[in-house]
Amino acid sequence: MTIRYLVFFAQVHPEFRLPELQSIAELYGFQVIKPASLPGVSENEIWNPSRPFWVIDLEDEAHAIALAERCILIKSIYELYGHGNTYEDVHSQTLACAHLWQRFKEDTSFRFIVTAYSDRIPMSRQKEIVDSFAFMDMRGKIDLKNPDETFTCYEEYPDARYKTKEDDGKNTLLHIFFGRLVTVGKARALVQKFDVKKRSYYGNTSMEAEISLLMANQTLASPGKFIYDPFMGTGSMAYTAAQFGAFVFGSDIDGRQMRGKGDSPGIMIAATQYGVAPRIIDLCTFDVTRNPLRCGDLFDAIVTDPPYGVRAGAKRLGRKESDRDRRVQKRLANPERELLQTTAQEDYVPPTKPYELSDLVRDLVRLARYLLRPNGRLVFFLPTVTDEYEAVDVETALCSGMEVVANSVQDFGNWGRRLITIKKTTNESFGSPFEDGEETDDDSKNHVPAHKDFREKYFKRFQKN
Repeated sequence: MTIRYLVFFAQVHPEFRLPELQSIAELYGFQVIKPASLPGVSENEIWNPSRPFWVIDLEDEAHAIALAERCILIKSIYELYGHGNTYEDVHSQTLACAHLWQRFKEDTSFRFIVTAYSDRIPMSRQKEIVDSFAFMDMRGKIDLKNPDETFTCYEEYPDARYKTKEDDGKNTLLHIFFGRLVTVGKARALVQKFDVKKRSYYGNTSMEAEISLLMANQTLASPGKFIYDPFMGTGSMAYTAAQFGAFVFGSDIDGRQMRGKGDSPGIMIAATQYGVAPRIIDLCTFDVTRNPLRCGDLFDAIVTDPPYGVRAGAKRLGRKESDRDRRVQKRLANPERELLQTTAQEDYVPPTKPYELSDLVRDLVRLARYLLRPNGRLVFFLPTVTDEYEAVDVETALCSGMEVVANSVQDFGNWGRRLITIKKTTNESFGSPFEDGEETDDDSKNHVPAHKDFREKYFKRFQKN
C-alpha cells in the first residue's frame, strides 16, 4: 500500500525535477509513483513544472527521507492528509485520513504552521485556519520551537513568473495542502558548499554548483562507484560526484586547466578544500579520440560538460587542412629538417584542430558504450538552438546498446542546454570507437542536427540566414 506525500520544490531548474527524482529512486531501489488522479486537480497539473508542489506516492516513509537527503531541488516533504480548492475539501479528506495522524493525538508535542506560496496570510487569518482544524483534537503539548511533529497548511497562489496578462492584479487561490512535515531537503545545503565563488580554484568555464550537483545525481554517484570526466576542465563535476562517495578519474586535452599555476594541481587544491581529494584517483592529459585506455567496461558513469565553443572550443589532435598543405610543401622542400623539427624537440607541442560539436557528441556516445559497465550512465550537456531543435537530433547520435533515459532543458531564450542522460542497456562488450570504426545508419548520415556548427550560430545570434 502506498502513502501519499507532498513535495515542495525550489523554483529553479523545474525541468530537471523528474529526472532527479527518478534517478535517486533508481539508486535506492524504489519507485516514485505519479497519482492517476487528484480531487480538484486536472491531469496536466498533477506534475506541472511551473508549480512548486507535487503530489507523489511512495511505499515507505524511508523513501521520502532518501529523496530529501539526495535531491538538490527538494526543499521539504510532507505526509499529505488533505488538499483541495476549499477548506471544506481539505477538512473532509483530513478526517478520512485520521488513521495517519491519530497516532500523534495523545502525547506528541506539535505545532501548526499556516503559510502561503507567492502571497502572505495575515496573522488573524492564520489563527482562524488553525482553529478550523480543532476537530483533530490534538492533546499533546504545543511547542513552537522544537516540536515532535509539525503540521503545515499551504495556500498556493499563482507564481508571478508564470502569470498571464489576465492574471495581472489578481492573486487567486489555486490550491490548499495540509499535512505533516516528514523531512526538510538536506542536499540543498550543498549548493552553498560548492559555490564557485567560494572555491579555491576555478576557471571561466567552471560549472555552477547547483547544476554540477544535479549532474552528479544523474550519474547515480555513490560509494564505490567509478566515474570518468573526459573533458575535466577545472573539475566542477569531479567534486560533486566525489562528495557522494564516488571515485573520479579525469582527463583533458589541455592539462593547464587541470594543473593551474601553483606547485600542486589546482583541481587537487579545490578537492582538498571540499575534503574529497582521496577520491580523485588520477588526472591525465590526452586527446580523448586517442586515449590510452586499452580496455572497456571500466566506469560506472561518465559525466562531462563538453566544450562547445562559446567560452572554450573543443579541440582534438591533428592539423587543419590549410596547415597540412603547408607542412606537405615544407616536407617536400627539406624532408630531413622537417623530420628533425617534429620528432627531436623535447618541448614539441602536437598541433590541434577544431572538434565539431555534432562529431564530438556522436563519438562521446560510442566512447561511453566502450568504457561503461552494463547499466552505466553517460551524463552530458548538449547546447541546442531553440527554434531548430528536434528530438531526432539526440536519437541520431545514439548507437546500439545505448538508450536515452532523460532529456531536460535549461532555457536561455534563443538557445538552451539539454542535460542528456544515456544508459548502456547491453551486456555486450565493444571496442574503442576510434580503433574499430562503426558505420552509422542512413538516418544519422542524412539528418543534420540543430547543434551542428553551434558556435557559428551562437555568434551570429542564431540568425537563420
